[in-house]
Formats: sequence, C-alpha cells, structure tokens
Amino acid sequence: MSLDALVVNASPLILLQKVDALFLLTALATEVIVPASVISEVRTGSAVASDAVERLPQLQVRADVPVPADIVAWDLGTGETQVLARALVTPGSEAVLDDRQGRRCAAALGIPATGTLGVVLRARRAGQIPAARPLVERLLAEGMYLSLQVADAALREVGE
Repeated sequence: MSLDALVVNASPLILLQKVDALFLLTALATEVIVPASVISEVRTGSAVASDAVERLPQLQVRADVPVPADIVAWDLGTGETQVLARALVTPGSEAVLDDRQGRRCAAALGIPATGTLGVVLRARRAGQIPAARPLVERLLAEGMYLSLQVADAALREVGE
C-alpha cells in the first residue's frame, strides 16, 4: 500500500541514510516531502545525509508553512513543528518523526504519524525488504533511541 506522501523529519532521514535505507521512503510513498527547515537541520547534522536525501527520486523540498497555534502550543523543535504543520495541510500524508512528544502532538491533532521503526515495519509488511530485524539492529547501532523491548515487540508484529 503506497501512501500519497510522507512528510519526513531530520532524524529519520539521517538514520535511514546511515543504514542505506532511504529507498524505503520512496518505496512506501508517491512523494517524500521535507520542509525547508528540516533540510537545513540535515545539512547541519550530516553533509553525507544531506547529499543522499537531496538525491531521493520523489523528494520534494517545500517551503516552511505558517504553524497553527495548536502545534505551537506543544513547544516542539523547528523540524517537528514544520513536519506536523506541513502534514496538516497535505491531504493523504503521514508525518515521519521519531520525537515522542511530536508523535503525541500528531495524535492529539489527528495527524497520521509514524517513526523510523514504523517505516521499517511497513516496508517489511509491503515486501520491500526480506527482513526487518537486521535493519533495526543496524539502526540501533547507529544511535536510534529505542529500547530493546520495544524493538523486539515491534519485530514480533512482523513475525521476526
């Protein structure tokens, strides 16, 4: 099942680039939207990730949008704020962000959201990768903040 669009924050982009899995984003959605402020964060955090991200086939860098007061009230980082604001005004999109508070904000506002782990699990279910466990283990080794218990429970959901 392909989504219309994924609106992606910096940490999923950087983490997926570190494990050579940016292709999962384009395999799962027709369009990959990255707000301008997120591209700036990626450029600051990793030149290698920035180059890889900007070469994604379906990548659409979009200007930052005005942020509704409902999102501002959550006092999130600039990237999370812009991802949620863009997802709110982009029908058929899903926000991809790892920040727990950002995902809570998304849930409160009815914005579909997932994280890096969710992208990997969805790719596994869609047959885009033969197994999720090796990729999850590599993501954890690269610094993805996730307890082993949560990772194992998620992997059990896809039969691993």
